[in-house]
Amino acid sequence: MHRAGSALPARPRAGTLLITLLALVASSLVILAAPGARAAESLLSQGKTATASSSEGAGYAASAAVDGNLTGTRWASQWSDPQWLQVDLGATASLSRVVLTWESAFGKAYEIQASDNGSDWRTLKTVTNGDGGTDDLAVSGSGRYVRMHGTARAGGYGYSLWEFQVYGTTGSTNPDPGTGGAVRVTGSQGNWQLTVGGQPYQVKGLTWGPSVNDAARYMPDLKSMGVNTIRTWGTDGTSKPLLDAAAANGIRVVSGFWLQPGGGPGSGGCVNYLTDDAYKSSSLTEFAKWVDTYKSHPGVLMWNVGNESVLGLQNCYSGDELEKQRNAYTSFVNDVAKKIHTIDPDHPVTSTDAWTGAWPYYKRNAPDLDLYSMNSYGDICGVRTAWESGGYTKPYIITEGGPAGEWEVPDDANGIPDEPTDVQKAEGYTKAWNCVTAHQGVALGATFFHYGTEHDFGGVWFNVVPDGKKRLSYYALKKAYSGSTAGDNTPPVISNMTVQNAGGAPAGKEFTVRADVRDPDNDPVTYKIYLSGNYATGDKALVEANWRSTGNGTFAVTAPARLGVWKVYIQAEDGHGNAGIETKSVKVVVPPVSGTNIALGRPATASSAQAGSSGCPCTAAMATDGRLDTRWASDWSDPQSIQVDLGERKSFRHLQLVWDPAYAKSYEVLVSDDGNSWRSVYTTTTGDGDADDLDIAQTARYVKLNLTQRGTAWGYSLWEFGIYS
Repeated sequence: MHRAGSALPARPRAGTLLITLLALVASSLVILAAPGARAAESLLSQGKTATASSSEGAGYAASAAVDGNLTGTRWASQWSDPQWLQVDLGATASLSRVVLTWESAFGKAYEIQASDNGSDWRTLKTVTNGDGGTDDLAVSGSGRYVRMHGTARAGGYGYSLWEFQVYGTTGSTNPDPGTGGAVRVTGSQGNWQLTVGGQPYQVKGLTWGPSVNDAARYMPDLKSMGVNTIRTWGTDGTSKPLLDAAAANGIRVVSGFWLQPGGGPGSGGCVNYLTDDAYKSSSLTEFAKWVDTYKSHPGVLMWNVGNESVLGLQNCYSGDELEKQRNAYTSFVNDVAKKIHTIDPDHPVTSTDAWTGAWPYYKRNAPDLDLYSMNSYGDICGVRTAWESGGYTKPYIITEGGPAGEWEVPDDANGIPDEPTDVQKAEGYTKAWNCVTAHQGVALGATFFHYGTEHDFGGVWFNVVPDGKKRLSYYALKKAYSGSTAGDNTPPVISNMTVQNAGGAPAGKEFTVRADVRDPDNDPVTYKIYLSGNYATGDKALVEANWRSTGNGTFAVTAPARLGVWKVYIQAEDGHGNAGIETKSVKVVVPPVSGTNIALGRPATASSAQAGSSGCPCTAAMATDGRLDTRWASDWSDPQSIQVDLGERKSFRHLQLVWDPAYAKSYEVLVSDDGNSWRSVYTTTTGDGDADDLDIAQTARYVKLNLTQRGTAWGYSLWEFGIYS
């Protein structure tokens, strides 16, 4: 294996071969002695077409890994990452097991992936601590193509496999349709229960966030939490891997169908349910297609038609017309329920809305629903009161619920919603579950919000595993569903977070953040500090800040250049996959400038000024009045200009331009002694608004901005044009 000129030593042979042979014998004994659960599977890969990203040479081709020769031939890749080996099984198969018999050049980190077409891959298993020998991996899913995608080698060589074996069954790739039996809503008024195969079933769930292709990766974690149900908002041809992975882990799916205007307040997509027969017909046909496709799948728990549309119709209609549309929408939901029941009599049908005020419409117009569903957050414990006072005759489940949302919490001192702490969020889930279970015989369970991995503004607010990190809420739900978290390593707990100068941190300058942090397991804690411009710029991403630790839970953080209210986050990690996250707001303001503003109160003139738009008249003089709540605004055209007369020639060293959102992308600073002859002292084509601080040392009477390209569709607008001596 050693090559001329290579710095790597030759690898031992005899010992490696003996260890490999012993491992193979042990592996064979395990396979021969396996219980009957594996008896039906077959070796599907042997002799099939194999390809690879690379090979060391003609003697190490991909085909050598599927030829059945466990010790004599092998595939070996080039010495770099990543590399892959794949086999075409010839037809789609239901996959149960993949066995990799490594030569001494093994994969430390790799993924087992499947594909229907050889191009679009979904991950069935991820290995991050491979140690060579024989890896016998249980997998769940289906595909025609299966590959090992190696991302980290164990040493300096490539990847090398004596054999790559894929086991499973051919034919139907659906799990056994008889598994689990029919799902029913049984009982009588106030004494209902959900049953699966005749056995009581309490929905202990979470809404589903990751890609369907990652379902096999995350379902075991959900199962370990005690989760037995997940909820989706859409069902189509991409849903099968999710249903397969759920069923393989004993989890059922509330399979959703989306209707416009879904999502409640602020959602788009207006439909006229009185007249748009084409939309209703196509939706009914589409839903029926997927019900027929998946009706026998053991992953299905029930069908859920629509999401928050009764509330959402208020974005499209008002008055009497709104009432007509709500009645028409819920009547259509009933048509869908009846159609589903004719195709699939073995799974209930429900419909979700965002407020109990929707239930009278369902009560009146949708008698074919088997149960109701509700998305409720901070007021989840009030659902029972609404149900009892409304005189309803059907049970319900909570299909979304979790920490109080932006719309439910008071504003902080900076005027933005005050996000609950990690401790409050965890306590909120516990309280919510207690309220659900207390409504015995009526509330049949919940799928709380949200098993998502997004690490952004909304992800930190609601997700129990943002960026894959488990939070206090994760363990609160695990305790609620499984009864215990004994033996679990749990996240750091953050408390008493404060932001110094939260109401006025100068742009680009440092401000101080501190908090008390304790780890229940006494693990060493590492930190990250993030900023979100959701309220300042509309960007929901979390970006790691420029920060430094000053000790004892205190951090110096550099404020963004963009003005407005930002959120700053402390993320404390324990090295065991857990994180505590706390957040507060900080208002980024115009940085102070030392010296005297010699433009203050001086005459200013401009090429144009808006007279009647919002907050106007906006005269040139308003840019030199020293106030950040009045502004000059130009017409909506290029070019424009504004100039200040200092009264006589004066020396200055600094300009500060405080822009309204209507800023200049390209502009020039000119000075003059007589107002006629001008000289250019600064120019830019990359202006980005907010506050421009320009070090310009000049002596002149007049200072002018020649504005040549707007940064927005509006005109130019300055809160303040400061000139400092």
